[in-house]
Amino acid sequence: MTKTKLTLKDVALQLGVSTATISNAFNRPDQLSKARREHILAECDRIGYTGPNKAAQILRKGRSNIVALVLADSIPYTVSDPVASTFIKGVSSILQQQGKHLLLYAGDSESILDVVDFVDGFICYGAPRNYKLAEELAKQSKPAITVDFDIEGLPSVNIDNYNAAYQIAKNAISPGDHVAILGLRLIESPSTCRIYDSPLIEVQTSISHRRLDGYMKAIDESEATISNDWVWHIPESERSFAKQAAKEVLNSNPRPNTVLCMSDIIALELLQSALSMGIKVPEELKITGFDGIEEADRTRPNLTTVCQSSALKGEMAAQALLSESLKSTILPFELKVGETVSA
Repeated sequence: MTKTKLTLKDVALQLGVSTATISNAFNRPDQLSKARREHILAECDRIGYTGPNKAAQILRKGRSNIVALVLADSIPYTVSDPVASTFIKGVSSILQQQGKHLLLYAGDSESILDVVDFVDGFICYGAPRNYKLAEELAKQSKPAITVDFDIEGLPSVNIDNYNAAYQIAKNAISPGDHVAILGLRLIESPSTCRIYDSPLIEVQTSISHRRLDGYMKAIDESEATISNDWVWHIPESERSFAKQAAKEVLNSNPRPNTVLCMSDIIALELLQSALSMGIKVPEELKITGFDGIEEADRTRPNLTTVCQSSALKGEMAAQALLSESLKSTILPFELKVGETVSA
């Protein structure tokens, strides 16, 4: 049974008061006595009226106290990822302190125009799967900030991915090593595959390509060997995709003795696959990760990885957005040398 939504005029007529009195009871309590306001609200509750139209209020005031977090991928995938979920906690903690609300917006949605009128600003976490969203963010007029990728003209919060990748690779690689890279979203493909000569996507904005450049510099300086058929594209930092890449790497002939992974999830899947095949880590196979998730420290042998604070990253992004700062921030990272590189 469909209920007819009561309007402000409907309620005023039923209660025998002015529309201004009803509006003040909900929005300007100082304009009424406590007893008068409580009586009006009780009568509204009795007839099923919950207050003036919020959408209309937002459009009239130009402020909703809602911040949209535009994700790189779908919401189910993102909230199940330990790095992304920690970032979301960081964002939400700051918003809650400031009396703001969080709207998660999937990176594979069609357009941000569906919500632009109803939010106060945007945090964009990673390059959206539908890159049209990034283009729309650059054009719209509300405050916006990017995290883990860049949009020209907008402030950002990142770590130095190039330097982090260079340092961890330099620590792991020895002269003469045969190196493979398990990359993340390097080319346009929904499947795990080697990149060969495929064109790289989002070269100017993607953190994955900054990491790839850092790895390549370390490989070149260390006089190690690599080729395009030993660089894998993994579409998502998810175990099923990583497992396929791990299987292909470990069954390569010759098999690489150093593998640089662009996430801890990928590295941990490779580590478990190698151990199940009886491959000694790090004696026969050195493995590095990236992110510093808790599981990487708990596993044995524990993982050599780049540690970054995803919670701090979320907090900084939220604070910068709320203050409408136009400055970009580079946060520190820590290189953790674990047992997958040195015994």
